[in-house]
Amino acid sequence: MKLLLVFLSASALHAATATYDIVVYGATAGGVATAVSAARSGLKVALLEPRRNIGGMASGGLQRTDVGRREVIGGMALEFYARAAVKYNMSRYLHDVAWLMEAHIAETIFKEMLQEEGVHVFLHRRLRENNGIVKDGAAIREIVTENGDIYRAKVFADATYEGDLMAQAKVSFTWGRESSREYNESLAGVRTNTPKHQFVVKLTGRDAQGKLLPEIQSDKLGNEGDGDRKVQAYNFRLVLTQDKSNQVPFPKPNNYDPKRFELLAQLIAALEQKAAGRPLHYREFFGVGFIPNHKADFNNYGGFSTDYLGKSWDYPNASYARRDEIWRDHTEYTQGLFWFLAHDPRVPQSLRNDINSWGLSKDEFTDNHHWPHQLYVREARRMIGEYVMSQKDIQTERTKPDAIGMGSYNSDSHNVQRIIGPGGFVFNEGDMQVPVQPYQIPYRMITPKRAESTNLLVPVCFSATHVAYSTLRMEPQYMIIGQAAGIAAKMAIDANLPVQSIDTGQLHKALRNQGAIMDYVPTPGSPALNRIRRLLPVPPRVQ
Repeated sequence: MKLLLVFLSASALHAATATYDIVVYGATAGGVATAVSAARSGLKVALLEPRRNIGGMASGGLQRTDVGRREVIGGMALEFYARAAVKYNMSRYLHDVAWLMEAHIAETIFKEMLQEEGVHVFLHRRLRENNGIVKDGAAIREIVTENGDIYRAKVFADATYEGDLMAQAKVSFTWGRESSREYNESLAGVRTNTPKHQFVVKLTGRDAQGKLLPEIQSDKLGNEGDGDRKVQAYNFRLVLTQDKSNQVPFPKPNNYDPKRFELLAQLIAALEQKAAGRPLHYREFFGVGFIPNHKADFNNYGGFSTDYLGKSWDYPNASYARRDEIWRDHTEYTQGLFWFLAHDPRVPQSLRNDINSWGLSKDEFTDNHHWPHQLYVREARRMIGEYVMSQKDIQTERTKPDAIGMGSYNSDSHNVQRIIGPGGFVFNEGDMQVPVQPYQIPYRMITPKRAESTNLLVPVCFSATHVAYSTLRMEPQYMIIGQAAGIAAKMAIDANLPVQSIDTGQLHKALRNQGAIMDYVPTPGSPALNRIRRLLPVPPRVQ
C-alpha cells in the first residue's frame, strides 16, 4: 500500500467524510509510533497533522537524542534508531544503532515507516478550534478539521504536544507546576536553589536609571514548593553546520532590536572580566551536540541562551492565533540572539568569529527557509487520567503491574522564569536536573478517566505531574508509549471494550513480543534488537 500524503492547504480542498478504526491526531514521533503500531496490528489508520511535517521534535531540530540508559529503549523506538544506522551504513563500523541523525533523515524514516504500513496521512489538518469534536456520551464519534473534513473512528489518539483534542473532549487536564504538597513531591513547585543553567557572575539586571532590563520578569520568586501556572521555557533546537558549502548565514529578524539583548551584553562583559584574557567560546552560551555530516544540534546552555524564559506561559491554553504569535516571537528572539552574537560590536571579535563559523544547514528544513519546523514545546497540557504518575513512580515505586515500557532520563525541567533574586541579582528559576533509576511506565497513564472518555488514548500529553513529566517527555519514550497505544487500540476494538478495560497483561505480552523493554539489564547489545531486525531495510552495499 502507498502512503497518502495531502500537501494541499486545507482551504484548497473540498470537505470530506472518512471512517477509520483509529484516528491519530498529531504526527509527532509519538503519533507516528501510534499510527504505525495500530496499522501493524491490522487497523485502518488515519494520521492527521495540523502543520506540514512529520516527526515533531525528533525531526525538528532535536537531533541529539535524549536517550538516558540506552538499554531501556526497545520496540519501535529502537527500530527507528536502527533504521537510522541503516541509512548511515553504520554496519561498516560494527554499529547496529545510530542515536544521532540529521533532521531530514529522521523525517524520511518516519515517512517510510508510515508508507510501509499503509497509514493514511493528512497534512494541514488542524482540529477546528471550537466544536471540533462530536461525542456520544463518553465516546468520541468524530472530529472535524478546519477545512470541514470529518473523521470518524472507533478509537482516537491525541499525540500532539498541545493536547487540543483531549481538551475539546472535556478530558481533565492541568498545566504548570503542582505544589510540593499536592502529590507529596519534594521536587515540585518553585525551586529556590537551581545551580544549573544559572548566571555564574552577579548581574543587577538594571540599566543606569535602575530600570529592569528586557528578558527579565518582574515577578517575585515565591516560596519553595509553591505551585503555579508557569511553564518551563521553550526554544528552537537549531541544526547548524561549519561546512561552508552547505551553510546559510544567520538571518536578521524583521523586528531586530539590540536593546533586547542588553542583559546578554552585560553577561559577556562580566565573563570577559572573569576570564582575564582568555577568549570566550561559543560553548559557554550553547549546548552543542555533534551529529553526522559536519552538523550540530544547538541547545540552551547557561544563564542566557536559546531558552526564551517566561514566554511559554500562555501557550498551553492559548488560541491558535495567540500560539502563532508565541511561535513567531520565539523565532524572532532566537534569530535575534544569533544575530547579536554574530554582529554586535559589544561582543568580542573572537566570539563573533566563533559564532560566524557556523550557519544554518542548507540541506535541512528546506521548506521553511532552513529554520526548524517545530518549536520545542517541552511541556503544555497534561492529562489528569486514570493514574497520575508522580515523583514516587520515578524514584521509589518504579515497577508497575501494567507496564508498557521504561524510562530512565533525568528529571529534566528547564528554567521557568528569569527574575531578580532575593540577593538583588538576576536569577533563573525552575531548572530541575535530578537523576532517576530506570522505571516502568504504566498503561493507565495514557487513559482518561472512564467517565470522561472511553475511546481516547493520550500518548504525549499523558497523565503525569510536572516532576514526572520532566523525565517522561523524551522522544524515545513518546515512541515507546505510542507503540503501546496502537496495540491497545486494536485490543479495545476487537473486544468492544473501553480503552481502560483491556487486558493489560496481554498488552504487556504483545509488546514484549515486539521487542519492548520492561526490565533494565545494564548490558550493551540489547536482545530487543534481534526482535526488530526483520523490520529493517537492507543496508546499502559499500562501493
